Amino acid sequence: MNKNMFRLVFLFVLIGAMLLSACQPGQPGAGSATGGRNYENVDPKGQTVIFWHNHTKDREEALKKMFDEFNKTNKYGITVKGEYQGSYSDITKKLLPIFNTPDVPGLIVGYQNDFATYQLDGALIDMNPLVNSQKWGLPAEDQKDFFPGFWAQDVNPSFGNARLGFPPNRSMEVLYYNIDWLAEMGYKEPPKTPEQFKEMACKAAKTPFSKAKAQGSMGYQLSIDASRFASWTFAFGGEVFDAKNNQYTYNSDAAVKAWTYMQDLFKSGCATVVSKAYADQTDFGAGKLLFAVGSSSGLPFYASAVKDGAGHKWSVGAIPFTGKEPAMNVYGGSVAIPKSTPERELAAWLFVKFYTSKENQTTWAKVSQYFPVRASVAEGLKDYFEKDPAYKTSFDLLKYSKFEPSAPGYGFVRDEVAKTMAKLVAEPYPDVKKELEALNKLANDNLKEQMAKMKK
Repeated sequence: MNKNMFRLVFLFVLIGAMLLSACQPGQPGAGSATGGRNYENVDPKGQTVIFWHNHTKDREEALKKMFDEFNKTNKYGITVKGEYQGSYSDITKKLLPIFNTPDVPGLIVGYQNDFATYQLDGALIDMNPLVNSQKWGLPAEDQKDFFPGFWAQDVNPSFGNARLGFPPNRSMEVLYYNIDWLAEMGYKEPPKTPEQFKEMACKAAKTPFSKAKAQGSMGYQLSIDASRFASWTFAFGGEVFDAKNNQYTYNSDAAVKAWTYMQDLFKSGCATVVSKAYADQTDFGAGKLLFAVGSSSGLPFYASAVKDGAGHKWSVGAIPFTGKEPAMNVYGGSVAIPKSTPERELAAWLFVKFYTSKENQTTWAKVSQYFPVRASVAEGLKDYFEKDPAYKTSFDLLKYSKFEPSAPGYGFVRDEVAKTMAKLVAEPYPDVKKELEALNKLANDNLKEQMAKMKK
């Protein structure tokens, strides 16, 4: 089966599951249409768990230390071994041929849509029986310690509210800004509103930073990416998907306002498009770019870029917003347990519990620069917050979390969003409302088309 055909089958089956499911979204602990094992009398002694992950450098070293500690201290003689397998897409390609075979690893990383794809073959266990097990599970107080949005994100309503994954970390899109450059232009604080953002960005385009290590001067560089589209739409008080009515809302008044605003930045000569991967990060570090919007997981990379570049003071904040409070786009990979044997599945879960414990979450947050998934971890990060104020600022914005859609066909829609973004900010500048109407129709027609085929 080729890739396109696989995706088509995936859409058909996933939509059918949505129509048949009687469960409501976001109910952690609900039953699973896929069925779940009873692990109460399972013995995990002596099991070996291979963990396929995508972490390198300091993050991989931190994981190795965690494996060593778990292997030495767990009373069941369980051994966990990590294996770096490349990117999320690399891992998917390697996994698809070996699911439901003895060669499948015991623990994997991926995004929620990856796990949904795998579950079409019944490849993953429902973790609800383990999470809620009286013998092996997490007590109610521990479950409540997880940020609610993070906790619910891996519970998949398309598969009977099965918990296909478990969150070890999350990231968030934030505004990176050059403190020294703002001060040179007479600003004491970063922008809070879109109007302030435009004023500062336009002034920077005409007022080069005195400490810049590269020629050129620009206020903002836009990454052509669906997540960036969502982030700016959220900031203008909108959504890109109406989950209640199961339809996209790319043509909402808020989306039109957000992208009319963005188009105006380009027309005014205050913004450009990111020319190649991480070019905005490099330009920011060199002092030729005032503002960048990117993932909080990039904090250490921005720090390195600044250190190697202009050496200016910098920080992060909320993407300028129109309402009373920010709206921050939060996302991240989770871990899942492929089906194998009850013994190995339980062993993998026991490591997941260890991995996401308060103590290990504190260590993992400091090393990885990801956000911890437990609220109580903040207590152990006080010294780190003092050392890295930008991380603390980002952490404090987690309460304003919003999420992108997990609707069937969103991968296709993301590609179309990127095409529309590129068109909106390039000459000759088209009508924003007309383009977003077309995008929204395309997205919803695609969804309706799949649903209609399923009904046949």
